[in-house]
Parts: sequence; structure tokens; C-alpha cells
Amino acid sequence: MKIKELIRPLEEFAPLSVQEPYDNAGLILGTPETEVSKVLITLDVTEVTLDEALKNDCDIIISHHPLIFKGLKKITGGNLVEKLVLKAIKHNVAIYASHTNLDNVKDGVNAVIAQKLGLRKLQLLQKRKGLLRKLVTFCPLEQANEVRAKLFSAGAGHIGNYDWCSFNAEGEGSFRANENANPFVGEKGELHFEKEVRIETIYPAYKEGVVLRSLFDAHPYEEVAYDIYPLENEFDNIGSGMMGELSVEVSEEEFLQKVKTVFDSKAIRYSGLLRKKVKKVAVCGGSGSFLIATAKRAGADVFITGDIKYHDFFEADGKILLTDIGHYESEQFTKELIADILMKNFPTFALRISENEENPVKYI
Repeated sequence: MKIKELIRPLEEFAPLSVQEPYDNAGLILGTPETEVSKVLITLDVTEVTLDEALKNDCDIIISHHPLIFKGLKKITGGNLVEKLVLKAIKHNVAIYASHTNLDNVKDGVNAVIAQKLGLRKLQLLQKRKGLLRKLVTFCPLEQANEVRAKLFSAGAGHIGNYDWCSFNAEGEGSFRANENANPFVGEKGELHFEKEVRIETIYPAYKEGVVLRSLFDAHPYEEVAYDIYPLENEFDNIGSGMMGELSVEVSEEEFLQKVKTVFDSKAIRYSGLLRKKVKKVAVCGGSGSFLIATAKRAGADVFITGDIKYHDFFEADGKILLTDIGHYESEQFTKELIADILMKNFPTFALRISENEENPVKYI
């Protein structure tokens, strides 16, 4: 199939528009129209994983971390990234990355970590603001149900655990069609009054295109009257980190041992024990130190992430147990997540999860 067809479910699950500004997720090497037949799923694109792709005739690699993260001014093979880019191009291997966009969706990387730990009552640790829009449109009474249904099917009207949400108020609209118009109701050159419904609903900004297309397709009027308002509400489905609860509280020592086992960690760094039970747990795959204060405010007993710096550990301040399990360890299950998304949509497509990838950090 074409690359654009293969990556579509990934981008529907984790839209590129919700990646962090510094990120470079998306198609990195290759063209959307290129035909591919076998994919290798990895955390990183390295010499080992690229060779694995070539050995197994994989013509596209889907990784979590982007191969090209910073801008390249030249590609001469002068460093590892340049060498890998040249090698991938030479052997016609496309490269795609699903990175912070996959971190930031509610059912993404952090949800998998939470599930591996057996957490329940999951919610985003830090919800994103400014991603919601309100659509207001005006529709004749008889067509209102059809217009609403099309908007909901396009992804509008979701609030928390509810869908098909809208506010509706009946009123009377007026308009006069000129000689070039083709009015659905009324006559050219005559002022017309029509009983209408004001429909209000919300949608994620990244779905605006499909929502508006659905509105225009379903609405009977030649000229559709509508307004779009930006909202500062928090969005329940996009944000950083995850918060959940253990079904039964345990001691800190018991919980740390469980974490070490679940993530197959050779070593865990942690702040001073608080000598209290663990119930509420916050997690963030990768480098999550920026969420320490948020985890404390949320009342987490433990915060699990990777790449905690020396001075960051002081932020525990006797209020939370900080646990650094390592960057690789925290994101190792991301390959399973990507594979699950693809398998649900393309059950017969040739898919391989990297078997040769290793943690670049070693322990003694």
C-alpha cells in the first residue's frame, strides 16, 4: 500500500498537530505516494535497526523518536544521522516517526505505561488548553437533525465521557437572494424569513477541516452561515503525562520493586522514601521532569519518568517519591502500541517489531 494509507490510522490516533513545537514527528524520508510492503517498528533508527530492516526486506521504518530531530545543513555522512539518512535513501527505506504526538494523546504512550502498572481511573496529568473550538451554525428546522448527525460523525460534540453534545435554540433567520443566487427557500429579490435552529457544538481544532466539510455537505443552504470561536477550555484527550490509582495501596519498597520488574530495569534512581503507602501514581514516558510540580499538585504519591537530573530530585521536597527508571525503559512498550494501531487497521499487512534494538545506556 502507499505510505499515506499506512500512516493514516497513526495520524488519526495521534494527530501531528498535537506534537510539541520542538518536535519533528511525521514522514521524514520518502514520499506519501511511495508503495511499501513491509514495516519495521522501532524506538530509534540506528545502524542496528536499519540493518534489521534491510535484512528483512522492510521498506519503511516507523519509529518513536525522529531520526532527524534538528535541521540538517548538509548530508555528507559526517555524523551518524547523516550516515543513516544516506543509507536509507540508497536502499529506498522510508522513515516515519510518531513521537510527542503519540505521547500527548490520552490513549497513547503514557496510557500504556499506566496499564502495565495496573493503574485505574486514568486521566491526563496536565491537560492541554487552546485546542478546542466552538462551531455555531444556523439551519432550517427540518434539516437540523441531519446536520447535527453529520457534525457528530465528523468528530464534533465530544465532552469527557459524553458524545453528540450540542446546544440548540430555535429562532428566525432572514435573508434576501440576489439574481445570481440559487436559494434553497425563498425567492430571488425578496426578503425571506425562515424558522431555524441555532446549533452549537465543540470540536478539536485538528478536526476543523473534516467538521466543516461535513457541515457544508449536510447543510441545505447555498451559503452556510457559521461562526467559529476559539476556546481556552482544557481538552480531556490531549496533554502530558498520566495519573492513576492502584487498586490496593502498597508500601514504597514493594511498589519500587514492582516497577523494576515491570520495566525490566537494571537500576532505578529515586528520591528519599517518605515511609507512606503508595496509592496515586503519575507517569510520563521519556523526559518528564517538567511535570514534577504538576504531579505534586495533583497529589501523586509517586512520579515515574526518565532523565531526572540531579537538581530535579530536590523538587521532591518530602512530598512525593520521584522515580527515574530510564528513558528507554519508560518508552519500550511504545512499539507494541504502534503495532496494535496498525494491526487493527491492516491485519494482513506485513509488520515486524524490532528484535535487535537495545537500550543504548548500559549498567554495571
